Amino acid sequence: MPECRSLSKNSGKLARQLLFSEALLHSKVPPPTPAAQQTTRHHTMTDQAQESTMERILQEISAVGCRLEGMDNAVASLMAETKSICLDVAGFQSRVTGLEQHVATVETHVASSQDRDQELLYLKMIDLEDRSRRDNIRFLGFPETIEGADIHSFLWKTLPKVTGMTFYPPLEFQRAHRLEPPD
Repeated sequence: MPECRSLSKNSGKLARQLLFSEALLHSKVPPPTPAAQQTTRHHTMTDQAQESTMERILQEISAVGCRLEGMDNAVASLMAETKSICLDVAGFQSRVTGLEQHVATVETHVASSQDRDQELLYLKMIDLEDRSRRDNIRFLGFPETIEGADIHSFLWKTLPKVTGMTFYPPLEFQRAHRLEPPD
């Protein structure tokens, strides 16, 4: 009969039951009396058949016990792997939580930098407008169409008179234009 190591309580109990059954099967029984021998002959044949059947049953039970032990080993291995996977998942969950917090922080920084970029763009635009107006002169209080057809010659004549200054070198105009009157 094959021997198997027991890993669980149930398989150990089964192995002890098998050993006890085998001990009973192979134990010595006192010889029968002469009167009982004749009836025993008939029973001997049936006893031998029963003994052989019992041995086969015990062998089958032992084989089933070995298979159960193999299953116990497989279940224990699966449980160990499952615990390992659970630990891995817990580790991944903590890493994902950390990454989510990091992403939230980065998103906050990106949003605030976008707001700052918009503000800087607005300030740059205002600065550029102010710089473009720096060299501009606006004259108020002159009647409409006083400049006539040539605004440059009007300004050449009028500016020295209005300001009381003589300009050396003569004034240089890059552009001169009239603004539309407000509605």
